[in-house]
Amino acid sequence: MAVEAPPKPTLADKIYDKLFHNYVWKSIFRTGYPNTPRNQMLIVATNVFLHLHPTRIHRTHVKITHTYCLGGLSFFMFLGLTVTGILLMFYYVPSVERAYLDIQNITTTVQFGQLMRNMHRWMAHAMVILVFLHMMRVFYTGAYKPPREFNWVVGVILLVLTFLLSFTGYLLPWDQLAFWAITVGSEIAGSAPVLGPKTRFWMLGGFEVGPNALIRFYTLHVIGLPLLAAIFMAVHFWRIRRDGGLARPL
Repeated sequence: MAVEAPPKPTLADKIYDKLFHNYVWKSIFRTGYPNTPRNQMLIVATNVFLHLHPTRIHRTHVKITHTYCLGGLSFFMFLGLTVTGILLMFYYVPSVERAYLDIQNITTTVQFGQLMRNMHRWMAHAMVILVFLHMMRVFYTGAYKPPREFNWVVGVILLVLTFLLSFTGYLLPWDQLAFWAITVGSEIAGSAPVLGPKTRFWMLGGFEVGPNALIRFYTLHVIGLPLLAAIFMAVHFWRIRRDGGLARPL
């Protein structure tokens, strides 16, 4: 019985395979499997934990005007937000009966409480601005181009997580400004086609802003989103090392 030969790959299949292996695969895995001394050396030299600092850098990388340290400042703001957020958690309870009173007690009764809250608030604003400026700098200097396109996607995810962190923290004071801001934001999300009503219901845990919304926003703000941001930041820093360090000026 004759066996049919497998169909020959078409020109489109060959082009797809070439693009996938040359761009997508190599943008994620830079050195290949460590089956040769060269690949083993490259893994050590480009690993952010095994070789934190590069052996050499371009002379333009030591100039502050190359990056304006916007990425480092964004990470510094994240660390400051983590510290001040943990301190605020000692005096805050995510309950509709206590949330507003706890915020008032933090600002009037707790020692250095107003300083902690103001630092947390202004560092959150600063992080949003710095991350946005960092993305603009990367875009306008062409630092997103191959082989750094994968890290650009990670940066976009971090930008979205930064916006979500700021948005989820807005409801926690449980005052009139927070209540109506989240009401407007959830209505905007609910107006999206197809998945809009389900998205709004998932955000609020019901049909209106109430205790379910407060506990959901609090959990996302202090656990879910910071963990995701920390993971993607680690990947972001690691990819900078794997992709050969900072991009050179155009």
